[in-house]
Parts: sequence; C-alpha cells; structure tokens
Amino acid sequence: MQDNYYAVIMAGGVGSRFWPISTQENPKQFHDMLGAGQSLIQKTFQRLKQFIPAENVLVLTNARYKDLVKEQIPEMEVENIVTEPAMRNTAPCILYAAKKIQKKNKDAVMIVAPSDHWIEDEAAFAADVKHCFERASKEAALFTLGIKPSFPNTGFGYIEYDKSSKEALKSVAQFREKPDYETAKEFLAQGNFLWNAGIFMWSVQSILDAFAASQPDMFALFCEGDTVYNTEAEAKFIEENYPKAEDVSIDYAILEKAKTIYVLPASFDWNDLGTWGSLYEKLDKSESNNAVVNARLLAKDATHNMIRTEDNKIVVLDGINDYIVVDKKDVLLIYPKSKEQDIKQVLNEVRGAFGDEYA
Repeated sequence: MQDNYYAVIMAGGVGSRFWPISTQENPKQFHDMLGAGQSLIQKTFQRLKQFIPAENVLVLTNARYKDLVKEQIPEMEVENIVTEPAMRNTAPCILYAAKKIQKKNKDAVMIVAPSDHWIEDEAAFAADVKHCFERASKEAALFTLGIKPSFPNTGFGYIEYDKSSKEALKSVAQFREKPDYETAKEFLAQGNFLWNAGIFMWSVQSILDAFAASQPDMFALFCEGDTVYNTEAEAKFIEENYPKAEDVSIDYAILEKAKTIYVLPASFDWNDLGTWGSLYEKLDKSESNNAVVNARLLAKDATHNMIRTEDNKIVVLDGINDYIVVDKKDVLLIYPKSKEQDIKQVLNEVRGAFGDEYA
C-alpha cells in the first residue's frame, strides 16, 4: 500500500429503481442485495482497503446517512464520513473531497468509485486502478475505467476512444449520452465504445486544476474554505456554502470538457446493480431460471422471475413469468421485468397516493 493512495466512495444516491427495498431512509447501498453476507457499501470498502490504506478511504454521502455508514463500517474514522448538507450531484462533492485530500497530501492520487457496484475479480480491479494511479502520478490527465459492452445496453452512457491507439490506456474521443437501441448497436459494431462505469482516477492536483479551468465559480467557492478543511470549523463552512454550489454531474462539469482524458478497458467482470433486472442477471438461478433472495420458492409454470422477501418467506408462483416479486413489510411489489425502468415513476405515484413513509 502507498500512503499517497486515496479513495472516495460515492454513497449518496437513493437507488429508487430498487424500491421497495431501497428507500430514502435506507438506500440500496446499505443492503445485502445479493445475499452475500455484506451490504454493497461494505463490499466496496473492503475491496478498496485491499490496496488503499483504510485511513485514506472517504465516504461521500447525504447527511441523513451518516449514522448508517458508521454502523456498517465501524472501523472508518468519523472525519472520513463526508456529508453533504444538500443534494448537489457529483461534481461539488468530488471537488469538496479533493480539497480535503489535498490538505492531507498534496501528492495524492485518488479513485472515485460508486458504493453500489458489484465486482467479482477484485485482484484485477486493483491492478487496473493501480495502472491508472501510476500514470496519474506522472501526468496531468484524468483517467476512467470503461466496461467492454456485452450487449447494446441503452441504460448506460458510453465512452468513445481512439481506436488507433495500441496502448492499454486509450485517449477518450468523447462521452456519449445513453443511446437508443439502434445507436447502441452501432456503438458495439464500431468496436471502440465502452460503458461508462463512473469509476475515475486522477491526481488531486489534476482534478483541482480541471475544476479551476472548467468550473471557476464552483472552484472559487470551495477555495474559500481552504483554511478550515479537516478542522472543526469545516462543518459550519460547508453548511453555509455547499448549497450555493451548482447542481451538476462530474461528467458534464469536468469530463466532457477535459482536454486530456484516458480510458482503460476494464479487465474485470462488472455489474452496476442499477435495477432488479441487473440483480437477476447477477444471481444464481434455479432450474426454472428463477432468482431467489431471502425466500423459499415453490414454482409451477413460473420462470425467469426475480423474487425477494424478508425472513425467508415461502413464495408460491403459478403461471407467472419474467416478473419482479418483492415483499417488504407494508409493501408488496409484483411488476413485469420488462417495465423495470418505470419503477421510479411508480414510486412517485405511491408517494402521492399513500405518503412518503413507503418511499
């Protein structure tokens, strides 16, 4: 392990497409979605801790989840749980974290990683990240990991890279928004497009320089706190100033404008666990191709279903195919897998009809 290696775990999202398990009070990153014995954020912390000193791992999250982080990662220092007093997307919180890290170690290189991804080959993941770290420590550039697409997915953004490059790290031509199906098929046919996994690496100086160039107002706002970061006065400064930051993603604010950015095609299996369908794909299946978590299933003429209950409940299905069946206390969801992207809208309708307590 190297003292200048740092990690920032992004853990502020709600994961509304995993409703009713994922809620505003207890989002998906704090759940054991795969029945593996650890929540997603616990797995992410353990994965990073294998090659980054534990004291150099920060968690960025909404203030309401601070106690959940402390409960699930008890070895984490409280000052490493960095809370947002207002929801402002990924750019402001990454800038905030970079400022804190810079004050600890001006020579730091850092990874920004989501808290809710599933990565099987953790050794390959570590090797890929360290490859980028090594280059980032020598070159003023930004780096990202791209996932080799296995099908024309319309739910991810894509990274187009220079196909003429023979190097492992490819120069990024442009970031592309989530495409329609026909466009996604064209991307795969061209052979130089990767899924954008939202995993980024850079030196702390490089990302701060990028903010200074592309987001001067936001950069100036956070520079006002240079004397208070990592002190008792930090909380008051952030409470007063963080809500003033623009609500903008790191992709739009920085990456799409960056002059020098590279992508490394990942050498590990990856799943973003963004929907019940993506969880279904990750889980082991029964003979009838049903995926079951925390339940006991009796299936008759029922295939390709995603079933999850609490307390190992018995579930009997007959004549139901390609459905999501999730049972949680006051909520039972029975919903077609083909419409899983609509669960976020359904959640809004439930909130309007029955109140926020079920959301």
